[in-house]
Amino acid sequence: MSEVETLAPFDPGEAVGKRERAKAANRAAILDAARRVFGQLGYEATSVRDIIRGTDLASGTFYNYFKSKEEVFEALQDDGARRFRPILRAQAEAAETVEDYVGAAICAYFEFLAAEHAAGSSLSHGPTHDDTPEMRAVFEEVRGAIAAIIASGRAPQIDAEYFAAAAIGLSREVGQRMIRRTPCDIEGAAAFCANLILDGLNGLPNSK
Repeated sequence: MSEVETLAPFDPGEAVGKRERAKAANRAAILDAARRVFGQLGYEATSVRDIIRGTDLASGTFYNYFKSKEEVFEALQDDGARRFRPILRAQAEAAETVEDYVGAAICAYFEFLAAEHAAGSSLSHGPTHDDTPEMRAVFEEVRGAIAAIIASGRAPQIDAEYFAAAAIGLSREVGQRMIRRTPCDIEGAAAFCANLILDGLNGLPNSK
């Protein structure tokens, strides 16, 4: 007499979990391919078709996750910003003065940017989208750190929002040029940027 095979009961939660894992894997595959292709071809020369060719996915699957290469690049920038924020926060926690924070934060950013560039990342190959959740969070990390230093009396009473915007903008532009140089002089670029920002700080009017 043969044994009757007992089927496991259907688990809706497990099915949903598998779908979510598959969706996450597909999205990650698109982002990984885009990171490589943007790094190889540059942002302007890259097409959606180039990105799809770098995956095992059908073209229709791509559009289930992203509408354009611009959306993909924005997602990659947000991923970079998300990974950099803890590094930035650590610099604020360790800083005793505004000089300490500015110098350490810029150096950490340039090291991060150079490492991403060396790994073939696309962070330096396209337009910057500042109005995304993670990019705004990075700005708030810097503004908040500067505001805290000012409140503690360790920096002049300046406009923390303007200062953060100026420091981020200058660091971004200098960083883009730094990674295009051979060799990539992180220390020299960081010192140039920090000194320019801090020397300018001395000439700012008191905001109160």
